[in-house]
Amino acid sequence: MSAYRDGDKTIVLLPAGLSRTDEEQWVRRMLDRLAAKEQRRRPSDAELLARARDLSARYLDGKADPVSVRWVENQRHRWGSCTPDHATIRISTRLRGMPSWVVDYVIIHELAHLLVPSHGPGFWALVERYPRSERARGYLEGFSVASQGSAEEY
Repeated sequence: MSAYRDGDKTIVLLPAGLSRTDEEQWVRRMLDRLAAKEQRRRPSDAELLARARDLSARYLDGKADPVSVRWVENQRHRWGSCTPDHATIRISTRLRGMPSWVVDYVIIHELAHLLVPSHGPGFWALVERYPRSERARGYLEGFSVASQGSAEEY
């Protein structure tokens, strides 16, 4: 038994031969499980901020200290952005539902910009402290190519 999203549809796979009552119960159970899984992959703004602070402590010696980290819907060509002068980070809602290690990579990328505004060697040295940096960049590049036909920043 499993449930997954396919675009705007939800697919629930159940074994043949279930009674109508059992089928309804399993569909509800699988939809609840899917919703819980999606919620874990869609942290709130407050959870994003806590996550960013934890990532800064673990990989950037706690030196990047954002004031806010929030989801935004107006980023169509970037995964994230930051304003170092205000220590604010914005994460594209297009990342919602992606694996947590990919979201963490984007957060690390933006945290590194709080310390080094450019994409120079010092910046990339900070980003590479995150062990899944290369894998996450590959994931995002593959996602971009598959969904739009061209790679985006990162």
